[in-house]
Order: sequence, then C-alpha cells, then structure tokens
Amino acid sequence: MRIILIAVLMLVLGCTKTSTPPSSFKSLAAKSSSIAGKTAYLASPFVTAGNRIYMVGHQDGSFPDLGWHIKGEMGGIWDHPIKLMDGFDLAVLHENDTLTLNNADRFVNYPFTNMHEFAWAEKNLNIQRWQFVPDDTEGLIIQLAFENTGEAKKVQLDFTGISDLRPTWLGDRTGMIDSKDQAVFDEQNKLWKVKDQNNPWYVLFGSSVKPTATAQTSTQDATTQSSLSHTLQLPAASTTVFTYYIAGSYQSEAAALATYKKMQARSTDLFQAKKERYEQLASHSKLSIPDKSIAQAFEWLKYNSDWLVRRVPEVGTGISAGIPDYPWWFGVDSEYALKGLMAIGQTKTVYSSIRLLDSLSEATNGNGRIVHEVSTNGAVFNPGNINETPQFASLIWEVYRWNGDRKFLETYYPSIKKGMQWLLSEKDTDQNLFPDGYGMMEIHGLDSEMIDVASYTQHALVDAAKIAEVLKDTATAENYKAKAAVLKEQINTQFWSEAFNSYADFIGTDAQALHLIEDAIVRADTLEKPWAVTELKETRDYIKNNPSAAARPFVLYHNWVVNTPMEMGIAPPEKAKKALKTAEQFVNPFGVFVTGIDRDDSAGSDEGSFKGSSSFSYTGAVMTLPTSVQAIAENNYGNPDAALDYIKRMTRSFSFAFPGSMYEVSPDYGMISQAWNIYGFAIPIVQQFFGIAPDAANHTITIKPQMPKDWNDVALEHVKIGDNAVSVFYTKTNNQIKLRVTQTQSDWTLKLILPKELDGKSFRSSSSSSQVTTDENNFILSGKGELELILEEE
Repeated sequence: MRIILIAVLMLVLGCTKTSTPPSSFKSLAAKSSSIAGKTAYLASPFVTAGNRIYMVGHQDGSFPDLGWHIKGEMGGIWDHPIKLMDGFDLAVLHENDTLTLNNADRFVNYPFTNMHEFAWAEKNLNIQRWQFVPDDTEGLIIQLAFENTGEAKKVQLDFTGISDLRPTWLGDRTGMIDSKDQAVFDEQNKLWKVKDQNNPWYVLFGSSVKPTATAQTSTQDATTQSSLSHTLQLPAASTTVFTYYIAGSYQSEAAALATYKKMQARSTDLFQAKKERYEQLASHSKLSIPDKSIAQAFEWLKYNSDWLVRRVPEVGTGISAGIPDYPWWFGVDSEYALKGLMAIGQTKTVYSSIRLLDSLSEATNGNGRIVHEVSTNGAVFNPGNINETPQFASLIWEVYRWNGDRKFLETYYPSIKKGMQWLLSEKDTDQNLFPDGYGMMEIHGLDSEMIDVASYTQHALVDAAKIAEVLKDTATAENYKAKAAVLKEQINTQFWSEAFNSYADFIGTDAQALHLIEDAIVRADTLEKPWAVTELKETRDYIKNNPSAAARPFVLYHNWVVNTPMEMGIAPPEKAKKALKTAEQFVNPFGVFVTGIDRDDSAGSDEGSFKGSSSFSYTGAVMTLPTSVQAIAENNYGNPDAALDYIKRMTRSFSFAFPGSMYEVSPDYGMISQAWNIYGFAIPIVQQFFGIAPDAANHTITIKPQMPKDWNDVALEHVKIGDNAVSVFYTKTNNQIKLRVTQTQSDWTLKLILPKELDGKSFRSSSSSSQVTTDENNFILSGKGELELILEEE
C-alpha cells in the first residue's frame, strides 16, 4: 500500500513520567481465570468483545486482513453497524533500536480481557498489551505495561491508528455509502478525530497524556493513518503503565467524545464492573466434575456466549452467530443457542434475542416465517429457511418451562400460530405434513422434503399444542396434537431406511435424487473418498433399475440431520438404537461430520488442524452442532456414556487454536467463537446428566439424574429456574450413592426421581426441609431447604 505524507506536527515537550497505579489491568485481572495460547497459533485470530464494540486481530498483536463476508475487512474494530478501524500499530524506540509490537511471544486470554506479551531481552524489557471493552460502551481501552528489569531508561512510544469508517455487510441496502475518512488532531482533548466525510461516523483515539509528536498520513483508499508519540521514563526495576482509549459513534462526534471521556474517567471502575459481571456468569449452573477439561470448556462457553451479544439500539439486541464473519443475527443459530442459555441463566440475552427475531421476522415476512440472516443495519439477507419457523415455536415453549411467564407465551403465540399455518399450508402443497424447502443443509438442490424440517415440525406441533393448552385455545391444541401424532408415524415409516439403518436425508423424486447423486459423486471423488463413490454409484444403479413414479426416501449424503429424529425423541427405541449405531461411522476425534460422505474411510483418526479449501467452505467439515445433536440424541435413549464421548470429542477443540474458545468447525476453522456451541454442553449436562426438568409455571422442578459411569463426584450449583435456584450434588462409591438437592424458594416443589440403575437398592433419607414425602422411588421436597438421600446396596 502506497503511503502519502500529508502533515507532521511536532510538539516538543518534556518527558512524561508515569507510575504503576494499583488499578493496572494486570493487577485487576490477577485472580481471574485465564488460558495461555499456543505458540503455533499466535498467527491466528482472537477477539476482545463487548456488546457494542469488539476487536479482532491476531494473537501476535498484528491486524492482518481477515474474513470473507466483506473480503479482508472482518477484523479490526467494529461498532456495528459500522467499522471503526482496521487496527493499530505500536512501536517502542530506545536509542537506535525499535521493537514493533506485532510479533508477540505469548498470548493469554481472560473471560473479559486479553493480553499479548513481548520480550525485548536486549533492553531488559518485558511489555504487555492489555485491552478490554466496557459493557454498553462504544469504546475500547488499551493498556501497555512496561516491566523494566534493568537500569532506568527513556523510551519513545508510537501509536498509529488506522481508521476505516465503513458500513457493515449489506450497508448499501439501507443507504450506508462509504466515503473517505478525514482526520484532525484535537489539541484540547489530546486525541485524533476521524470522520467519514459524508456520514456522521466517528472514531477518536488518544491517551490522557499530551503527545510529544503527532503525524498524519493518508492512503490511496478511504482510510487514514494517524500517529501519536509519547516519551516515557522507565525507572529501574519497575513497572510502568500507559493507557490508550478508542471511542466511536455512528451518530455524532459528541457521542464519541462522551464515551471517550467516560472511559478516561472510569477505566478502573468499568474494568472491575465487567470482571464482576463475568464472575456472576460463571456462578450460574456452576459445574464440578472429575474431567477438568470439560468443566473448563463449559465455564468458558458461558463467556463465549456473552462475547457474541450484539446491541444496536436502533435495531435491537441479540446473540450473533459467530466471529469474525457472522457478527449479526440468525434465526436458527439463536434457536439452538438460546435453549442452552436458559440452562446457564443468561435469560436477559434470551429475551432480547427472541424479541429481536420476532420483530424482524414480522416486519420482513408478516406471516410467522422466522428470518434466517440479518445484518446489524437491519437488512435481511435470507427471509428464512423452513426449519427456523418450527424451531421458533419449540424455543418459546422451552423458555416458558424455565420462566413460567404466561405473558411471555401470550406475546409470541400469534407469531407461532401464523408460522405453523404458513408452514403447513404454503410450504406443504401436497398436504402430507412434510413441508418442502431448505432446512439446515445448505447443499444446492437439497430442498424437497427434508428430515430435519419434518422432525422439527413434529416437535413444534407438540410444543405449540402445549402452548395453546396453557392459553386455553383448545381447538388449536387438539388440531396440533392430532397432526403431531400423524407426523410422528409418517417420519418413522416414510423416512426410515432399513437397508441403511438410518433415516433418509430427504424424500424426493428419482430425478431429484439422480441429479444430487451425480453432484455427490463429484464431491466424494474430489475429496478422495472411494467408499462413498462406490456407495453412491450403487444407489444410482438401484434407482435406475427400480424406478418409482412417486416420491420416496433417499439416503445419499449421510448428512448429520438424519439424527434429528433422535435429537427430538421421535424415533422409537428399536430404530433409534440402529440409527445411533450407524451414526458412529461418521465421526472423527473431534466429532460428527456435517456431510457423512466426507468422512475418511478409517472413520477419521486425524487429530490435527482442519485443512479447508482455498475459499471458505464447509466441505469435509466436522462441526460442533452435529456433534451436539448426537450427544443429546444418545442421552434421549439412555446412553449417557455415549453422550459424554461426543462431548469429549467437542472438548478436544476447546482452546485448540484460540484459548478459551471453541471454533465453529473442529478444531480450528471458520468462526473462532460460535453461538450454538453452548447447546451441546448445557442441554446434555444440565437437563440430561443432572436431569433437571423445569416447570416454572407450576413452581415445580423434577430432577432425574442420568450420570455417565465415570462421574462419581459431581455437582451443579445455582441453576436458575424462575425466581428459584436449584443445586444438585451426586457422589458415588462402590456400594453407596449420595444425592443432595437444594432449592432457595419456599413456595416451590422439588421432585427427585431415582435413576433406573438404582432400582432394587435399599436407601435411607434425611432432610433439613420442612416437608419431605416419598412415593415409591420419588422424593418430594416442599419448600426451601435440601433433600439428601443415601442409597446403599442391600
């Protein structure tokens, strides 16, 4: 890139002395959880996030071009719906030597901040770069800590901010047209002000200390580069900190300046407040288990979920899909993720996300159809895939189980009724209860009657019937229940393939199947999967030799969605057992293949990095969502050890590349943090292993543990259900199982149902509660307190 010098302003001042305040970020974060990154992944992305602003760069401290949605522009500093900066450069000069802070020796991630470390051994300097984004703030704070282990010295510190004020993806659809950035140094506030010349978009950056020099340069594109120089005295054997502030606004200079001054005045308070809020996130559904890697992943997925919350006041607040290329809102990603968030107590995000999805869908479609993808400026890219509408109905019922709020149901029931009507009329032209259209699999041409759409529609009918019953809409409830029963039977007869011991990918015509087979053969051959080529050719020959005039089920891709009947509990046990066994063929050490024909003939033994294509693609991918579905499915049919195995596979990708996070594609491809990852941990652990079934409307919680055999001493504490909180403690020795459950509210009933493996054992029970009753193997705690059971072999 050619740089043209515009101006240099030298402000010769005395050296600035700074000292180590007790509120340095290093000291404030000292007792917080942290994970150090791998040296091999320093040249890979990280994020430091807030709900208004986030920053994406590389763990080595650099800011290379990243992403493909806006090619090369998805990194840097974003204040959606605009970008603020491509990043910044930092350099430390001493005598005739320079250390550029873009090749870190170490990266350490914390839940709410992160740090890059640079060693300058020749100068006896260790330099740390810390950054964090305050909550609800359009700003970022960067702090450098200079540890001088040698003699006193004077250094020059240069900060160059690279502005790139530009609109988000689809900005042109809402009249957001980029123009050239213009930078001016503000003498009064000691900062650079950069404005997009045709829009009220601003970014400000500087420090609390007046610089000794400033410089401005411009590039051939619309960006600017503006520098600040400071002279620092570093006393011998001391640590010195220096802080920068970056603030933005897509509305006005005044708003950006107000943010800037707030951060200057309250940086310590803001840091401490975010730290304490993250400690609260960790305290909900707190897991203690023997496998510390799973426990750590579960804790950090709570943080990951919070990183992904995007708030654009003019549009709404909701969990986004992933960083860096999906930092906006999706229907289906939310529908999986929000179920998990209810189980970990992040209810505020759940409510705002649902409100956003519903309002955007109503404004866009008006018929109950739930949108698929919406940029942060409110522009809808895809008005909705078919599966998203039934999944919304099930999400609303699931949330109601946790909050018991009738008004919540009343708010969204009209959308659910319209959505089910649209789904079962306009999208089901032959009226066989199998809606037509794209589901979760984004394979061209795979848009007939899909197994995942059918499964989620059946479950939605069941859940929508329950909602209708609560709201006294009896006729609608009976209609939904009748259709649900018919659809369940049809899924288990028309979609089942005895030859493959699997549910089919889709139901379609022979012509559709033959066309898809030819594409699949090319795919399998390109990926060098000879077993898949052979199987596909055999299927092609069978279809040609046994033609059918009617649509019929086809097993072609072995896509992960064939497991949704087990995820939804629709499959009868005998079919589920076969299908779950078949699914075991399509895994590698990190989890389940998105498309089964992509698997290795050896079932995938490679535990190394994912080798993606030159352009972004999910071909050959193993992903967390299919693996999550499989874990839930195994638990649904009484296989907690198999479910745990899938969770262990996912956990292998935790911190594989970005410490403290789990990639979308296992172990290190695609989004560096992904919303739906929490689905595959919170649901199996909270609702299935610990067996917590909420019924907040009736102030009742049922607990039926289903523990993996290796979980001998485990606890799950402070699970929020309505205004109550329940904790479960489970200890197993050779001849004894001890179960203790507690709740915090006096007007709730807690039912403990003994797991089936405890049948036939004698037991004794004791309790500190006001009332405990028994009914065979069911124990009921009425009121605040605890119920403790000790079960021993006879």
